Amino acid sequence: MRIPVTPDQVGARLDRFLTVRVPQWSRSRLQALIKSGGVRVDGEVIKRPGSRLLEAQVVQFDLPELAPPTDPEGGAIVDLPLLYSDEHIALVDKPAGLLSHANDRSQRETVVTMAEDVLGPLAPTEDPRRRGVVHRLDRMTSGVMIIARTPQAMEGMQARFADREVQKTYYALVHHHPRFSSEMVDAPLETDPKHRQKMRVAEGGMGRPASTLTETLELFQGHALVAAYPHTGRTHQVRVHLTHIGHPIVGDPQYTQRGAIRDPIPKEAPLPRRQCLHAAKISFEHPVTGEPMIGESPLASDFSNLLDWMRTHMAVEG
Repeated sequence: MRIPVTPDQVGARLDRFLTVRVPQWSRSRLQALIKSGGVRVDGEVIKRPGSRLLEAQVVQFDLPELAPPTDPEGGAIVDLPLLYSDEHIALVDKPAGLLSHANDRSQRETVVTMAEDVLGPLAPTEDPRRRGVVHRLDRMTSGVMIIARTPQAMEGMQARFADREVQKTYYALVHHHPRFSSEMVDAPLETDPKHRQKMRVAEGGMGRPASTLTETLELFQGHALVAAYPHTGRTHQVRVHLTHIGHPIVGDPQYTQRGAIRDPIPKEAPLPRRQCLHAAKISFEHPVTGEPMIGESPLASDFSNLLDWMRTHMAVEG
C-alpha cells in the first residue's frame, strides 16, 4: 500500500498518520509494524513511530489480509445479513463468533469491516476501529445491531442511547426455573478487579447503575427461556444480571460458577458452542427523520435447534 502525505498531514507522527489511514489496526499494532521495519518512507525503512512526515513523501507498507471470522463451530463467517439500510443508518444481523469491532488481540474481519464492504464508509469515531458502531454485542452473542453511516446519525443515536430512548429485547436460555414470571434486576455493575475482562455486581452499592427486566417465556426441565429487557447498556449486563439472580445463561462459562448447575442439559442435545443469548429486537426513533424504527432478528439456528430439541426431550408437563 502506498499513501502520499498531503499538505494537511505535514509534520504528523508516522504512527498517528497510519492510525488514521489504517483504522482497522490499533495504534499499538501499527507501532509494532514500524519498529519491525515494515514501513518505508520514500523507499527508506523507518523504525521510529514518532518520525515526522514531510510534504509529498510517500509512505509504503504491506498489511496481512484480515482473516475471515469463525462461527462457534469453527466455520468461516462470510456474510453479514443486512436487515435495513438508508443513507444514515443500517441494521445488521450479527452472527455469533463475529466481533463488533477490532481489538488488539484479533486480526479478523469484524462487523465494521464487513459492513463497509456492503455499505461503504461508516460514521467516523474517536477510535477509528469503532467507526459506525453505535452499540456493541459480545462476540458470541447473535442478533440485531444498529450501524451509523453518517456523523449526523451517530450523534443522534448516541443521544438516544444516553437518554435511554432505545428499547432492546434479548432471548436467553438459562439454568433453573425463575421464581417469578417477571423480575426487575436493579444492581449496579463494575469491572471485576481480579479479572479485567469480566464484570460483576458492585459491592456496597457502588459501580454504574444498571437495571434489567426479565420475563419467563417457556419452561423446560431445569431450564427456562427468558426475555431480558435492559434499561441500561452496561458491558455484559444481561449475562451478569441473570447470573446474579441465580440463572446463568446456558453455554456461558465466564459467568457460571463451577458446581452451580443442578440439572445440566444432556450430552446428546445439540448444544451450541457459545452462550445462548440472542439480541432479538431493537426499537428506536430514527436519528435523522424521527420515524419509529423496529429491527428484528430471527433466532439464530443453533439456538432454535436446541429449543426444538428441548421441547421434544425436556418439556415440562402441565
